[in-house]
Amino acid sequence: MSTHPNILMITVDQQRYDCIGFSNHYPVQTPNIDKLASEGIWFTNAYSHLPVCGPSRQSLVNGRRPEAIGSLWNFNNGLKIAALEPSEYSWARELKRLDYQSGYIGKWGVHPNYDPTKYGYDEYVDENHYREFVKDNYPNIKYSNSYFGETNPIPVEHSKTHWTAGQATSMIQEMALSGRPWHIRVNFSEPHLPCRPSRPFSEMYPPSDIPKWGSFEEQFTNKPYIQKQQLVNWQIENFTWNDWAPIVARYYGIISQMDDAIGQILATLEQLSLSANTVVIFTSDHGDLCGGHRMMDKHYVLYDDVVKVPFIMKWPTMIAENQICDQFVYNFLDLPPTILDLLDIDTPDFFVGSSLMHLVENKETEEWRKEIVSTYNGQQFGLYTQRMIRNRDWKYIWNTTDIDELYDLNNDPHELKNRIDDISLQSVLSELRNKLYRQLYKEGDGLVRNDWLKAQLLKGRKLT
Repeated sequence: MSTHPNILMITVDQQRYDCIGFSNHYPVQTPNIDKLASEGIWFTNAYSHLPVCGPSRQSLVNGRRPEAIGSLWNFNNGLKIAALEPSEYSWARELKRLDYQSGYIGKWGVHPNYDPTKYGYDEYVDENHYREFVKDNYPNIKYSNSYFGETNPIPVEHSKTHWTAGQATSMIQEMALSGRPWHIRVNFSEPHLPCRPSRPFSEMYPPSDIPKWGSFEEQFTNKPYIQKQQLVNWQIENFTWNDWAPIVARYYGIISQMDDAIGQILATLEQLSLSANTVVIFTSDHGDLCGGHRMMDKHYVLYDDVVKVPFIMKWPTMIAENQICDQFVYNFLDLPPTILDLLDIDTPDFFVGSSLMHLVENKETEEWRKEIVSTYNGQQFGLYTQRMIRNRDWKYIWNTTDIDELYDLNNDPHELKNRIDDISLQSVLSELRNKLYRQLYKEGDGLVRNDWLKAQLLKGRKLT
């Protein structure tokens, strides 16, 4: 029997931090994820470094920021983009040196032509297999409410959430037989819109019981033009909370359904006596507006609704139960060095993130990062470049072609009042701009290597 731990990484798509029960924000029921959090470490300040699926997932494979890779957008909407080539570094290959088996299930998003087996994984279960399953078993299924979601007529046991869980449990059972360590990455496509929970989850949350998001009273005063335009693009500019509540109820419902499926995977570890020697990681690529700031999806903003993510690590051998860590962490950038660190594998010097084992082991954190940086490059309705830096008190968003944003997070946690033109805050603004420039330059973002754009940050050559 191997002494190396198994590594189970569960990633979900478009999951808000505040819509996990353990966060104690909104009334979403996630008992299995909550139990996982209580058995390990819950990061209260975990952030997506770029809140779009493809670029963020390429970083998770490679360890660099998407801008350094050349990956700025997803592989759709007619934009020709760079992607992480198989010849590039992938930490999954490093595990082979320790005789790991590896498997990948579900959503990929790293390259349109090459699958995970070209990046170090032994097995790949493509999410397209589920589409074939539905085509064969439910050929007459029709949906009518587009991205706003609806009840799924497919029974929950045949839903995509539970199909994904079934693929994961089968792979765990198969790999456990060899006695060799394994790494399995399970990628749910939920709760990404359109949310289509099956019964009973579709009826779990009455719309009348859904509280408004704290950011819902957005008026877009002194905000970038693109934010209000996003409402027009989605044709939701006149939506009230009564319009949004059923949509959010379905978002809650698919999260609870997904939690039920995750519970099946975690139960398999218990049944096979694998829990003690398995590192379990749960996180999301980014969050979702879902009516937050009256907007939809996740594009053209770097509000906490979309950049703050749930993040859990459990490993009974090294991680004590009921740990809460409030340090700033990147989920997808800090995971590659963390995994290599816990396996005593040398970390490449081009990694942007830092090993979380320092925090997990409760060591002195005085030297840990004090700010977090997220980026965005537009796509869905046009290109729009943004860079964000935040600390515990302030968030600054650099919008290169529109008004910048500055939020007082202590007095305005929902980021409703833009303070960018407040003369009394110019020293705060200057410090954040300088720190943002230095970090972007260090981590290979070509945007700040342009002298005209550099002057916006370092010389204040930016209109308010």
